[in-house]
Amino acid sequence: MILYILYASLILAACIIFYKLLLQKETFFRLNRFILLSCMLMAFILPVLRVPQQMSFRKAPSAVNIISTGVTAKNDITESIEHKVNSKVVEPLQQNKAINIEQVMQWLIYLYWFGVAIFGLNFLMQVVVLLYKAYSRPVIIDGLFRIVEITGDKAPCSFSNNIFINPEKYDWETYNQILLHEKIHIEQKHTLDLVLAEIVLIFLWFNPFAWMWRKELESNLEFFTDNQLLQNDTVEKESYQMGLLKVAAPHFPLSITTNYNQSLLKKRLVMMNAKKSNVHTIWKYFFLLPLMVSFVCLFNEPIANAQNIAAKPKTKPYVENNNEMKTAGNWFATIKADKINFQFRDEEKDNSYNGNSFLLSEFSNLPRDKQGTFTLTREAGTMEFTGKFEGDKGMGQYKFIANKNYSTDMQKEGINVGDDKDLMVFFLVNIKQSYVQMLKKQGYTKLNKDNIIPLAALDVNETYITSIKQAGFPNIDLDNLVPFRALNIDKAYIEEIRNAGYKNLTPDKVITFKAQGIDGKYIADYRSSVNISKEDKDNENKDANDNSEKNKESNSNKNSNRYGDNEKAEDDIIAFKSMNIDKEFINSFKEVGYADLSNNDLIAMKSLGVTPEYIKTFRNAGYTNIKADDLIALKSQGVTPALIKQYKDLGFKDLSLDDVIGAKATSTTPAFISSMRQKGHNMKSLDKYIALKSVISN
Repeated sequence: MILYILYASLILAACIIFYKLLLQKETFFRLNRFILLSCMLMAFILPVLRVPQQMSFRKAPSAVNIISTGVTAKNDITESIEHKVNSKVVEPLQQNKAINIEQVMQWLIYLYWFGVAIFGLNFLMQVVVLLYKAYSRPVIIDGLFRIVEITGDKAPCSFSNNIFINPEKYDWETYNQILLHEKIHIEQKHTLDLVLAEIVLIFLWFNPFAWMWRKELESNLEFFTDNQLLQNDTVEKESYQMGLLKVAAPHFPLSITTNYNQSLLKKRLVMMNAKKSNVHTIWKYFFLLPLMVSFVCLFNEPIANAQNIAAKPKTKPYVENNNEMKTAGNWFATIKADKINFQFRDEEKDNSYNGNSFLLSEFSNLPRDKQGTFTLTREAGTMEFTGKFEGDKGMGQYKFIANKNYSTDMQKEGINVGDDKDLMVFFLVNIKQSYVQMLKKQGYTKLNKDNIIPLAALDVNETYITSIKQAGFPNIDLDNLVPFRALNIDKAYIEEIRNAGYKNLTPDKVITFKAQGIDGKYIADYRSSVNISKEDKDNENKDANDNSEKNKESNSNKNSNRYGDNEKAEDDIIAFKSMNIDKEFINSFKEVGYADLSNNDLIAMKSLGVTPEYIKTFRNAGYTNIKADDLIALKSQGVTPALIKQYKDLGFKDLSLDDVIGAKATSTTPAFISSMRQKGHNMKSLDKYIALKSVISN
């Protein structure tokens, strides 16, 4: 919870800094209101989003939940094992080290919720006070508005549909202007904005940027209202500004009201006399989107690679199960070929099945057609079965008997196996003391039951570890070994990717490549389909003219780097694979004249659904040489030849695509233009209608 609140605070801080640097002085007040409210929503929504691994700057969590096993019962390990391991208390020594941090965190949590309670009560008190005043004081009903008469030297304000004002303090003209001002607040539902702002402050009371955000929201609402009021023919700017000075009052209303706030009087006067923003400055607003995407990619938890693909033939998913396997209960079994598949059931619960498979050779004297007892013994203990088999099916009761000496032996190896349930987990996965010793021999000394169970379950053995180290990862950690084994990444696959040009591979990149199904053949197909950039071609020609051995070696490295040893190339090939951009897709654009598309163009076109057929519709409309960037902009704005025809029917004959894109982006529709012409605004330039739309919208 604390991390979530801190992340939300960070996003809101970034948004308000962005707003103050780029947008604060713009006169697009309606758009600014939308941006400020959107920032609030994004601050609380973005922290819970998850992103694909290839887009994330963080390493995905280990794919423990894709544990697969062979004949040693690993493919049927149930969620109870994972739950049991993860829910145990940490080692006593670890507890001693962490206790101070935990205490500090606990006190911080208490302090945070104390602040939430204080600000929450303050908010409720404000609402109660306002409602009491609204329904206990004299009131004048003016249509939808309730004009509540107050006394004292307090500034006018509004809340919901109530306007609070002392009529004895102002002359008729000023009084009327105040009412018009507050009515605009009510009509635009500005109370809702301020209530949402107060709720944000309740939960982010400690964040100075949250207070700054609320202030900017309130200021923008006042700017918007002033702008709307001055469009009224009955209100003169000079008279209204003078009225603002007359209303200056020493006592301010409650913070959840829209009010004649004098604390920002100077700013309001400046904005009223400021030059209207040009429509061409709208580009600033689009920078907010990449800013938010960067936050998500940088901080949000990535989806584990293994979760993005279907399980491989030899990899069965680790089935999540909320049932905790007991050390005693009922069993049901089926003999298939050389294995016995067991289902273990808790006597106290229905539908509490947990499955494991064992080799038939591990058992002797199975009771056939009669009641009997048989056992399975491993280092961690013995499983005693009572029951009988009829043909290939059997049922009965089981009981696990732990080997206490095993606990002592594992303790010597640094693995703390607590109670009998922990021992049964190690029994089912068949973790031997020699296996722990092997891992230590390979250099993995910081072992615990959390990381040793998936390693053993996936049969990450000495041969496999050695082969991966020989493949160029001598220091590969346990967190990467698990997804490596789960995805069947072996030495041959790593060498295949390296031979394809990716010399400087990292374990994370190998996992991503394998998860996306990228192999040497796909890389070769990718290179034969995409274009080498002009810069690379120039370098290639320059290198070809240099015959020294030193430069030959350098050229070899450059070619390798161009294809594999830079992040851009790796990201592109991952994007191509994940979006299914293949030769057929690329050649379809070459056939319509787009032979030099960049990787970014191809990715954007694929994501937006730009097709050769889409291009042909514009060519049929007379637009023959459309740049790739324009195609992407047209598609992203939903521009069609039919829409262009509507503009031409209005008399705009020499339309450029940029004109249409700008009109669509600002919602300057043919219908809007027609309505303006009916009101007497007859202009021959589409740009002027775009500017008019901007002014009206604000």
